[in-house]
Amino acid sequence: QVQLVESGGGLVTAGESLKLSCAVSGGTFSNYAVAWWRQGPGKEREFVAVISHTGGTVRVTDSLKGRFAISRDDAKNTVNLQMNSLKPDDTANYYCAAARFISSPTMSTRYPYWGQGTQVTVSS
Repeated sequence: QVQLVESGGGLVTAGESLKLSCAVSGGTFSNYAVAWWRQGPGKEREFVAVISHTGGTVRVTDSLKGRFAISRDDAKNTVNLQMNSLKPDDTANYYCAAARFISSPTMSTRYPYWGQGTQVTVSS
């Protein structure tokens, strides 16, 4: 059974940066692709980014390219999400999710393992 725990969220001012981390345990880290999702108030869950089990493939949703970047640290069994130039519209609960396969990375139902979420609030 895989467990994921997010950290790094908080309250920031527009234009600032945050780095979120997802710690993975209970499984072989290199067997899993890991994605970041977010859900803002009154909004549907939105795909943010994904990284393959080897780190060889990364994908960031078009609207966030250039500001957000995903990476994995195999030595620490963590996946990070670097968020730069934050905007109030980025305010959301951010979740990491893991799956063995990423044939449909933008479908939330393809991820059987989810973290509890970490809140990011960006003020203007």
